[in-house]
Amino acid sequence: MDNNSDRVDNVDNEKSSSSKGTQSPVMDRNPSPPPDSDGEEAEEALDAIGDTVYSKHWLFSTLTHLINMVAEHSEEDSDGQVQLSDDDEENLCRVWDMAMDKDVAAFLQEFKATDILLGVIAKSRCPRLTEICVGILGNIACFSDTCLTLSQNEDLGAVLLLLLGDADPPTLLETSRLLLTCVSQKDACPIWLQRIRQRTVVRSNLCFIMCSSTNCDLLEKVGELVEKLFDLDEELMKSWITAQPSEEDDEGETHLDMASCLLEAAKQLRSENPNGLEVYLHALQLFTTVDEGIEIFAAADGPGKAVWDFVSEVVCEDLCQSNDLPVVLLEQKGVLVQTFAVLQALYKCQDQWSSRSDTSLPLIATLLRVLQYHTECKRYCEADAKDEQLQTLAEITAEFLAEICIQIPKDTVTDLIKTGHLTEKTCVTAAGWLHTQFKTSFQHLQSVLSEADPQMADVVRKQFPV
Repeated sequence: MDNNSDRVDNVDNEKSSSSKGTQSPVMDRNPSPPPDSDGEEAEEALDAIGDTVYSKHWLFSTLTHLINMVAEHSEEDSDGQVQLSDDDEENLCRVWDMAMDKDVAAFLQEFKATDILLGVIAKSRCPRLTEICVGILGNIACFSDTCLTLSQNEDLGAVLLLLLGDADPPTLLETSRLLLTCVSQKDACPIWLQRIRQRTVVRSNLCFIMCSSTNCDLLEKVGELVEKLFDLDEELMKSWITAQPSEEDDEGETHLDMASCLLEAAKQLRSENPNGLEVYLHALQLFTTVDEGIEIFAAADGPGKAVWDFVSEVVCEDLCQSNDLPVVLLEQKGVLVQTFAVLQALYKCQDQWSSRSDTSLPLIATLLRVLQYHTECKRYCEADAKDEQLQTLAEITAEFLAEICIQIPKDTVTDLIKTGHLTEKTCVTAAGWLHTQFKTSFQHLQSVLSEADPQMADVVRKQFPV
């Protein structure tokens, strides 16, 4: 929407031009008084919302028309959808944009606009109207005071959670945005967490969206909402993880497997929305921070193998390739942290569904490359030498490599050397991390390397004597 269109245009006052009488030199009446510009300016000031140029009268008129319009639609017999006129849509979109202003949001709240919009949403048979109304509420919720007042409306809370089951993607997008805004506000968050815990249908609806939608904007916003809920409420996350696909809640909703739904959404976003992909990878990583999540991934018939295969593919095919410059880490550090965190957690429970010896050469090669690129980034990019996320990436990469190297077979090391993934340079860099922090892994790698490539082993031994 054009942000310039949201301002209500004030009609310029016509300026009086003094009449120069040429036919009669005699005036038979007193001249007209000059325009009372001060009075008109005072009226405009009274009509303005706060310090804005938005008109209270126009806003009153628009909301009143909205109420009447919905009432007329409700009286019609037809059960079909209703279309907004162009004028009505334009005016409501102006209100939507206006609500981004704090003064307007506060005025709308004072004017009981929340109740008006709730009534419209409840009666609406127009998807576009519902979307706009939820969007207006979403903008009102961007400010802590108005968000808290809005959140305390129990009827509105119930309706918004029910809207997660709507079939209209734009409405779902605005509903997800509104809920994310509310749970991100300190004072309003507990109210919404309690509601969501009580309504198990929320989980089912979110899972359905994640496993069935192809709308990338919607998937990203739903992912952000799920990620935020997991981050805020570990008990809620556990209950959503352990809900079985065959279970039905009190409202007759069938549960879908949460991990598989997160995976399906991540697959959809992989090529089109890197930011959204990172959100879902973080949600999966949060799964691995609780025993219930590890048990789900470790189960022989669980989603662990599918998640491992997908995330490994993302790492090996999409991220930090051999033809990339080392500075690629600065762009990809966030998603690399998430992918390695997920893979490291899955590696620990991998014995349940495959052999650890199956760890792919490209994955190990990427770990070696990330450590090498990190060294070069620190050497040539002084501004990023204290980048905490970059340092976190290096640490989790080294820890993951150490877990692999603690039992890496000679054949794998030989293959890494033959394919050019393990060179003297990458080996020395990796050994530098392992030597100081993971001595057992370092000693095993050194032992295997002595058999696979004695010359390279000597280079490592001279630089890092045991």
